[in-house]
Amino acid sequence: MLLDYEMLRLICWGVLGLFVIGFVLSSGIEIGVSLLLPFLHISEAQRAGLIARLAPTSAGNQVWLLATIGVLFAGWPTVYAATFASFQPLLLLMVLSLFVRPLGWYFRASVTREDSLKKWDKALFISGLLPAALLGVMAGNLLKGVPFHLASDMHIAFLGSFSGLFSPFASLVGATCVALLAVHGAIYLQTHSQDELYQRSKALVMSSGLAFLVLFALAGGWITHLEGYHVSTEIMPNGVSNPLTKFVKRGDGLWLDNYEHEPALWALPALAFVCGIAALVLSRLDRAYWALLASAVMVVMVILTMGVSLFPFLAPSNISLNSSLTIWDASASLTTLSALLCLTGVMLPLMAIATRGLYKMLP
Repeated sequence: MLLDYEMLRLICWGVLGLFVIGFVLSSGIEIGVSLLLPFLHISEAQRAGLIARLAPTSAGNQVWLLATIGVLFAGWPTVYAATFASFQPLLLLMVLSLFVRPLGWYFRASVTREDSLKKWDKALFISGLLPAALLGVMAGNLLKGVPFHLASDMHIAFLGSFSGLFSPFASLVGATCVALLAVHGAIYLQTHSQDELYQRSKALVMSSGLAFLVLFALAGGWITHLEGYHVSTEIMPNGVSNPLTKFVKRGDGLWLDNYEHEPALWALPALAFVCGIAALVLSRLDRAYWALLASAVMVVMVILTMGVSLFPFLAPSNISLNSSLTIWDASASLTTLSALLCLTGVMLPLMAIATRGLYKMLP
């Protein structure tokens, strides 16, 4: 293998980010449309047509989630264990709601009773709202720090509580994620609708888009005063994976360290704002296709902003600082990362082409 351990860790971290982006972009449309269902105020015929369009994509989009979990498990097994131990109830709710949605699309299309239709509409709404909110809450907790402890035998203990995961900051990030996916779903609706649904989608783009811009700005301002994490000892990118060989300090504004060392990184959150505004303007001008492209770039920039803000951390601990997990000291072996890179090098483009082809074939 021509790549050394440091480069492999860095590239595989980037691959993990690409799978997260693929999952959010593909499932984000479904999630956004689902949580907007109660606000569309359309006829049953229009609603049935919308569901018939999205139903074929639903099951396939879940593959992105499974692949993301698989990459995390193979590349950073300690991070996988720590996050699943800490976020177990949140992940259970999110996964259940995600996998209920494909069933909801199909079962709703097979019933005719009005009361049953309303129940399935509520189920689909919940299956969109819960994943969007919980994804944001988990992201907020990663920035705030997760209360877990890593013992010398690598036993992981979660020392927090379920209610503690819903801190004010984490809840703000959850609301930001809901608004982000709502505007993404609303713009998709605008590109594939006419008449009444088109106008309603256009109005929802504006309201959800403005909400996202305000919430994203509030979250960004909060992060400047939020306690961040920094590895205070020498980092060994080629060293063995042992999270307990380093010392970590915590302090206000430390999540901005990467931006201070590489000012070009400020382009990421700036582009999220610019693309968000561009999506609203293009939607208003009835350039729905270009608005959808701007929305997709906005989603990508938000995810990249999260990734570079955390770097090199994957799961910082706010209870046992030195137990924090980074891409350098919590990764799998050189051999495993090499095999992972080869496998994902084939999987990622095939999944991207298949997803693009599936959406393109739909009327």
